[in-house]
Amino acid sequence: MAEVGKGVNAGKLASNVQKRLTRAQEKVMQKLGKADETKDTAFEEQVANFNKQMNEGTKLQKDLKAYLLAVKTMHECSKRLHDCLAEMYDPEWFGKEEVDSFAEDTDLLWQDFHEKLLDNAVISMDTYLAQFPDIKARIAKRERKLVDFDSARHHFASVQKGKKKDEAKIAKAEEDLGRAQKVFEEINYDLQEELPTLWNSRVGLYVNTFRSVSGLEETFHRDMGKLNQNLSDIMTKLEEQRVAKKGVTTASTGKSDEAANHNQETSDAPKSPSKNEAPTVTNGSSDAELPPSVLFKVKVMHDYSATDSDELDLKAGDIVLVLPFANPDEADDGWLMGVKESHWLQNKNLQAKGVFPENFTQKL
Repeated sequence: MAEVGKGVNAGKLASNVQKRLTRAQEKVMQKLGKADETKDTAFEEQVANFNKQMNEGTKLQKDLKAYLLAVKTMHECSKRLHDCLAEMYDPEWFGKEEVDSFAEDTDLLWQDFHEKLLDNAVISMDTYLAQFPDIKARIAKRERKLVDFDSARHHFASVQKGKKKDEAKIAKAEEDLGRAQKVFEEINYDLQEELPTLWNSRVGLYVNTFRSVSGLEETFHRDMGKLNQNLSDIMTKLEEQRVAKKGVTTASTGKSDEAANHNQETSDAPKSPSKNEAPTVTNGSSDAELPPSVLFKVKVMHDYSATDSDELDLKAGDIVLVLPFANPDEADDGWLMGVKESHWLQNKNLQAKGVFPENFTQKL
C-alpha cells in the first residue's frame, strides 16, 4: 500500500509540473503574439473593483483597530486620573461620595464604549474581510484555468491543421479542450455572479460601521458630558466652601481688630467740644466731606487683582466709596462701582473709579 501511495503522489506531482510548464509556455507564446489570448474586459473590471474593495476594507479594519486601541488607552488614562482625584479628596470636602462614585461611573462608561465598539464595528469588519482570501484564491485559479483553456484550444487547432490527420489525437485534443473549457466556465460563472454582489455589499458595510461608531460615540459623550458637568458643579461648590471658610475666618479676625481699635480710640478720645467749638475732623475722612453721590462705604476683606482696565485693584483693608452706575443697564450682578477712599481724601475727585466684586468686601 505504501508503494501505491508513493506512486500516486509521484504521478500527481509530475502532472502538476507538466501543467505549470504548459501554462508557462502558453503565456510566453501569448506575450510574443504567437498565440491569441482570451480576454474578458468586464471581468477584468470586476477584478479591479475586487482589489480596490479589499484594499479599502483592509485599511478601514486597520484604522478601526487603531481607534479601538486609542479608546482603551484613553480609558486607562481616565481611570488613573479620576482614581487619583478620589484618593486625594479629603473626606470633609464637599461631595466626597459623589467624587468616589464618579471614578466608578466613568470607568463603566469607558468599558461599555470599548466593548460595544468591538462587537458592532471591529468584529463585523473582521467577518466582512474573512471572505476575501477565498475569492482571491479562486480568481487566481480562474486565471490558471483560462490559460489551460487557451492552451487546449490552440493545441486542438494545431492537431486539426496537421498534414497527417490522426483521428485519435484529434479526439483526445477535443476531449481535453472540452474538459478545460468546462472547468474554466464553472469557476468563471461563479465569480461572475459573486464579484458584483460583493462589490455592492461594501455600501451596507460602510453604512452599518459608521452608523454604529457615530451612534456609540454620541451616547458615550452625552453620558460622559453629564458626569463631567456634575464633577464641575462639585468643584465649583468646593471652591465656594473654601472661600466661605476663608471669609468667615477673615471677618472674625477683622471684627476683633476693630473692637480693639474702638476701645483704644474711646479711651484716648478728646472730650466733646463745647457748643462754640468746631467739631474735630479726624484725618479729613468725615462723612460730611464726602460727595453726595456716595451711596455707602465698604471695607475690602480679600485682595483682588484687576483683570480689566475698568476694574479696581484692591488690597485687604482698603475702604471704597460706593457710587451709582451712570447707566444702570451696565451694572452686572455681584459687581459694584466705586473709588478708593484714599484717592478721594488725597485728590478730592472721583476720576479713579472702577468696578469690583461685591463678595470681596463688607459693607460698613
